[in-house]
Amino acid sequence: MNSPDYDDSTAFLGDWGPFQRNLFILLCFSIIPNGFTGLSMVFMGDTPAHRCRIPAALNITDEWRNASIPLDEESGFSKCSRHRVDIVRNYSDRGLLPWVDVNVSDIPRETCKDGWVYDNETYISTIVTEWDLVCSDDWRVPLTTSLFFSGVLTGSVISGQISDRFGRKIVLFITMGIQTVFTFIQVFSPSWLIFCILFFIAGMGQISNYLTAFALGMEIFSPSVRDIYSTLGVCLFFSIGYMMLPLAAYFLRDWRTLLLVLTIPGFFCMPLWWFIPESPRWLLSQGRVDEAEEILRKAAKMNRVKAPEVIFPRHQSKDSAGSLKTYSLCDLVKSTNIRCITVLLCLVWFAVSSGYCALSLNTSSLHGDIFLNCFLSAVVEVPALLMAWLMLRRLPRRLCLSSTLSLGGVLLLFIHLIPQHMSSVTIALVMLGKFGLSAAFSIVYPATAELYPTVVRGSALGTCSMASRAGSLSAPYFIYLGGYYRSLPYILIGSLNVLSGLLYLLLPESFGSPLPEAISQMQTLLWCKRRHSTCSSTNSKCEEEYESERL
Repeated sequence: MNSPDYDDSTAFLGDWGPFQRNLFILLCFSIIPNGFTGLSMVFMGDTPAHRCRIPAALNITDEWRNASIPLDEESGFSKCSRHRVDIVRNYSDRGLLPWVDVNVSDIPRETCKDGWVYDNETYISTIVTEWDLVCSDDWRVPLTTSLFFSGVLTGSVISGQISDRFGRKIVLFITMGIQTVFTFIQVFSPSWLIFCILFFIAGMGQISNYLTAFALGMEIFSPSVRDIYSTLGVCLFFSIGYMMLPLAAYFLRDWRTLLLVLTIPGFFCMPLWWFIPESPRWLLSQGRVDEAEEILRKAAKMNRVKAPEVIFPRHQSKDSAGSLKTYSLCDLVKSTNIRCITVLLCLVWFAVSSGYCALSLNTSSLHGDIFLNCFLSAVVEVPALLMAWLMLRRLPRRLCLSSTLSLGGVLLLFIHLIPQHMSSVTIALVMLGKFGLSAAFSIVYPATAELYPTVVRGSALGTCSMASRAGSLSAPYFIYLGGYYRSLPYILIGSLNVLSGLLYLLLPESFGSPLPEAISQMQTLLWCKRRHSTCSSTNSKCEEEYESERL
């Protein structure tokens, strides 16, 4: 059964009745926890000012206690070393004065054997202060974020295949439960290792919930509602969750309390099981026609319209049930056409995700108040999503995505031209770059979903999201490179996104086309069409091979 038949068969429901409105709101509400789960590391993993601890029991004068921490030219007091305590104590016992009787800079240094003292002005505690993730262990902070995105990557692969096999609804709520429960357990983590393991599992649930809710809505809503659902729906509610993060962190300066409060919306989402239906389009693709019709009849009752006696013709139902086939990730690379589409989309998803996550996680490194910068980074997504929605309604997908990717990338490339003292200009360019990449991120979801058929749409979104999370994995290390050269992260991110914007122009246009149901209904890349044309004019056998690839 092809997509126009499905859309025509369900046209009696209308586009925007009570059924669609309620489902729209409920699916969007389930997205809110995704906005703060991963990005909570902006505050939980922030590193406050710190220096070596000088034991209070050490019997030295105040002058020597103040001189025990070396001075570095660039950063002031040293963060990772102190003068040798035994030598300092010896000078203090002899009554010598620092910088008067002794040249303090000549005293040998040692590591912070007694731990660190942290500035409590901004935070009561973070995972950095609790487990001393500084100096020789500072690599653990970006690794923590990368492990979360490793879980996201794993969930992207698993959830897509499972939702294609067992349904959208059951995967949506199982992964929602995984995200909420393991985030709650994470509050009681006794060590950094346990924290990371739980963070990995929470990441698996986070992306699976998001992708499944997206696919479910795209398959239920009519074409006129899909654009607003993919932008001002799921993406906007993700941004609302993101905006809640700095507000909660401002009032809750302890990382455990913050994480505990952030689990509350997830528990409120669990009862939505009784109100969100399975995707009728997916049920139909599995030959479960009676269940699909039952959902649509309930929807018709909510919308106060009369459903036809036969929604889907029985001869088509039998054909569908008799031709069922199990699809896997292998089907995304089986033919030249779908293989090229998948590879190009994975490159685009990698670029936009690495840029978006790096800019979101880097707000703590920008000049000014971290809470305000994070909030602005979230707020700037709202006009970006509005622009993306307007573009999706009127413009071709290739123009929408290539222009927003190039806009964000070019603005970030300008940052290395800005003098270091002009921090306000740098922040403005970062936010404008985030504006472009946020718009691109909201466009890439519907643009991808429209290119793939129902039988592999979940797997395709999962695979592209896997590439996206590979970009997310690299994001903390893009930021880490800023320690060597301030503008290097922006140069890399900007270049990558400009390139991906150009690559997207190679993909077929899906604007105004119905959602394909079978792989044979997918649109064809330009060079695949030329290959087919060449084959047809030279060799009929080559044409047969091409057709076998498509089927």
